[in-house]
Amino acid sequence: MSGQLTGLLTERVFRALDARLERDVDRPVALALSGGGDSMALLDLARAWAGARGRRLLALTVDHGLNPDSPDWSRRAQTAARAMGADWRGLSWDGAKPTTGLPAAARQARHRLLAEAARAAGARVILTGHTADDAIEGDWMRAEGSTLGALRAWSPSPVWPQGRGLMLLRPLLDETRQALRDHLTARGLDWIEDPANADLRFARGRARAALAAARERAPSAPASQAVPPPSSIQNTTGGLIVVRGASARVLAAAAVCAGGGDRPPRGERLGRVIDRVENGGPFTATLGGATIHGAGHGAGGEMVLVRNAGEYARRPTPPLALTPGVAAVWDGRFEITVHDAGFCVAPAAGRMAALPRADRAGLKTLHPGVRGGLPVLIRDDGSDPVLAWGRAEVRCLVGPRLAQALDQTPHERDLDPAPNGATPGNTLSSFPNIH
Repeated sequence: MSGQLTGLLTERVFRALDARLERDVDRPVALALSGGGDSMALLDLARAWAGARGRRLLALTVDHGLNPDSPDWSRRAQTAARAMGADWRGLSWDGAKPTTGLPAAARQARHRLLAEAARAAGARVILTGHTADDAIEGDWMRAEGSTLGALRAWSPSPVWPQGRGLMLLRPLLDETRQALRDHLTARGLDWIEDPANADLRFARGRARAALAAARERAPSAPASQAVPPPSSIQNTTGGLIVVRGASARVLAAAAVCAGGGDRPPRGERLGRVIDRVENGGPFTATLGGATIHGAGHGAGGEMVLVRNAGEYARRPTPPLALTPGVAAVWDGRFEITVHDAGFCVAPAAGRMAALPRADRAGLKTLHPGVRGGLPVLIRDDGSDPVLAWGRAEVRCLVGPRLAQALDQTPHERDLDPAPNGATPGNTLSSFPNIH
């Protein structure tokens, strides 16, 4: 019976991987491998899939430095990965650790390290071993006040800009933790039990303890998210146009992408903006680092979302120095590569009057709110400003990022093929009248 169950599990996981991933391409699929039961089962199942589908597997293990046994756990993960024919790389969360909010900080550091390693290897997808039990525990934690997001089988990397162009795939999200351990036992494979998972100081440990008496509860799949129709959002240079009928989820995602930040707006702040949208009149509001210019229903009912240029004055940061040939992400929205030394990038806000005549003429063709948030190249001494398109390769990340956030990239082949994380030729990548 155990062999039959293992075979059925393998079939389900193969279907989940086939639905999202390409076959017979040289690019690796990354896999987060802690050495725990969930990730070890994922490694075993993904190895079988990769071998059958002509893919390379890259296992990534993060040592958080929080347990004296973690170096040994990393060595065991390395041995297991290489025994199964996967490449392996160890990653370390170095430096001081926070005294409060440690689980959230560790999760953020883990995703950052995984994203950087996956991108460096050319991967577009990272597999993680989250299970139906994790989804149920997350429900419990949110009911207790946690802001932890709901797990989805296919979602963008949660770190920005390190995770640009990357998706997370959770092919075990409909499987129970026990079923995976039964699979490992049947296969003669062992795993590590991290004592932190049962530590009642942390919300995850409390959730597991609270749910231990309800094992008979059937795991529920994460709630599906409605995909907005493509016509509800349009690109504009450096910003987005969203129709007023868009949902709160769409508006929040558009705001964080247009603003270049990494935390979607929630709660009362989002609710107040939604109220203004639903009132029907023209309005201007800020949300998630973006400014929303809302026309009234009689004016077409559109909202233009652009970078809130006023934040450059409120939170000034020095110009970003650029290294020739190395792509740099500026303001969370543009990826810029220069080929000559001696340049920095800064916002157009406060510099527009000093731009060349052709640049100023180009700016006049754009929505006024867009202009101050566009990238300008200046010399290292601050002189000779010019719109970045005139001296560099510029890729806008807003459109591809929003497409991933709103489930418009359902397959690996739909993801950004550019090595530096932005889709070539997307409508946000060019500036009208600038050559």
